[in-house]
Amino acid sequence: MPRHARRISSTGIYHIMLRGINKQQILEEKEDNEKFLNILKECKEISQYKLYAYCLMGNHIHLVIRVEKEPLEIIFKRICGRYAYWYNSKYQRAGHLFQDRFKSEPIEDEGYLLTVLRYIHQNPVKAGLVKKIEEYPYSSYRCYLEQDGNQLVDIDFVLNIMNADQFRDYHIEESKETCLDITDSPFRLTDEQAKEIIMKVSKCRNISEFQKLELSNRNKYVKKLLEEGLSIRQISRLTGVSRRTVERCKKKMR
Repeated sequence: MPRHARRISSTGIYHIMLRGINKQQILEEKEDNEKFLNILKECKEISQYKLYAYCLMGNHIHLVIRVEKEPLEIIFKRICGRYAYWYNSKYQRAGHLFQDRFKSEPIEDEGYLLTVLRYIHQNPVKAGLVKKIEEYPYSSYRCYLEQDGNQLVDIDFVLNIMNADQFRDYHIEESKETCLDITDSPFRLTDEQAKEIIMKVSKCRNISEFQKLELSNRNKYVKKLLEEGLSIRQISRLTGVSRRTVERCKKKMR
């Protein structure tokens, strides 16, 4: 089935979503998040794009950028390539890390720009990772409030639309809009809770270690995860184990 042509923004501003291949984790530890942000900064200097927002969510990433010197495809080939090389080296894995084609939607006016910023900044709260937006360490929300000379996020454009106090008040309002995002149904457990259970049950330090377990041990832990209340889809998405394998493990429990 042919791919749909990417919609072009007349303003050059886009909401971008990157997702791990098979929806698995691409940011497992603090170091991973910090490395991705450093790569964003490095590539920003090369590609000269403007970055208006980011939110790193474990198995997917939201960005709002304005392209200037280079097209989207070149920018994200560089960003994803650099991070995948570093990640694969760190976790001693091979192959693709990101879903082959990033998602994008054009942002054509200031109103929708503000809508998208609020939507992605509220992601960690809606996912149950934090109770307040400002508590999440891997989003650009605090850059707008602290205005500490951060070299990564270009805050002036948005703060010319509304000041910091208005920005804060706007983000307190619950976002009911549906913007570009993953389409998974909600789970009984948040991803953060599920990851903690996976690490506790398997005694692995991260998801990559789980993926390297011997088959018999891995399947034993999959059964325990099902007993702990993780859904088939969630186990598959967070661990990289195929859904069919998880379903087989569940059948053997009966």
